[in-house]
Amino acid sequence: MTSLEIAKTKNGQIIAFQGANGANSNLACLKFYPEMQAQACDSFYDVFKAVENNEAKYGMIPLENSYAGRVAEIHDLLQKHDVSIVAEHFFPITHNLAGIRGAKLDDIKEVLSHPQALMQSQENLRKLGVKITEFSNTAKAAERVASLGDKSKGALCSKLASDLYGLEIIKENMQDSGNDNVTIFIVISKHQQEVDPAKDKIITALLFTIRNIPGALYKALGGFATNGVSLVKLESYIPSGASKQAKFFISIEGHPSERNVALGLEELGFFSKNVKLLGVYYADKARFL
Repeated sequence: MTSLEIAKTKNGQIIAFQGANGANSNLACLKFYPEMQAQACDSFYDVFKAVENNEAKYGMIPLENSYAGRVAEIHDLLQKHDVSIVAEHFFPITHNLAGIRGAKLDDIKEVLSHPQALMQSQENLRKLGVKITEFSNTAKAAERVASLGDKSKGALCSKLASDLYGLEIIKENMQDSGNDNVTIFIVISKHQQEVDPAKDKIITALLFTIRNIPGALYKALGGFATNGVSLVKLESYIPSGASKQAKFFISIEGHPSERNVALGLEELGFFSKNVKLLGVYYADKARFL
């Protein structure tokens, strides 16, 4: 889908997500924004466009998983689209093996799911000795298994997806890391939101490209160290279609209005060709547990 029709809800607001009803991104929307209408989109690109075009107030985007790492393409989309990160949410992920009614664990010979879900459950799937098949998302995999009506087919999905498509949970908690399987979701918006560093801890996220001089990355980040600014995350990536120049995604503790953060950002800007501010938002309390 490339556009969204505003639904008549309690407040007339939509939060878009990639996938289908019952997918983990849908569950995150329901948990953190229950007052809003969660709207499924076919791709992450469609979520970004819906927010950019004011067809949705927010977009719920998985940034990284504690077990499987970052979600491909998100950094590139953040670079290309005119949106801001306004929140982050830590969401525990549970993958369940579901099959058609009456199917037993011994019946399952093939498991369908999203590549991230399969990766997060690869050890347990290997123990079962099943064939794995990648699917567009976890909820669509559940829908496919339901449509096949074949006891040998199973899906890794949420309980909600299992219920929506009339499947039964055959084995719970298929994720290899147990209760430590957490996905960090970011919420994107067309408009930045005001946050107060006096109220709670703040995260500032940026993308930057360093200048072509010796030690540029070291020098660009040095201002944060000398000014006592904590780096939460630093990650390099190669933008699509431009493999010669790596970009860097960075998130730091603190607000740009704070003097030490401002000094660190000034140094970053001096040794960078370009810097894009992605968002300034309250840190999820789970980040510091």
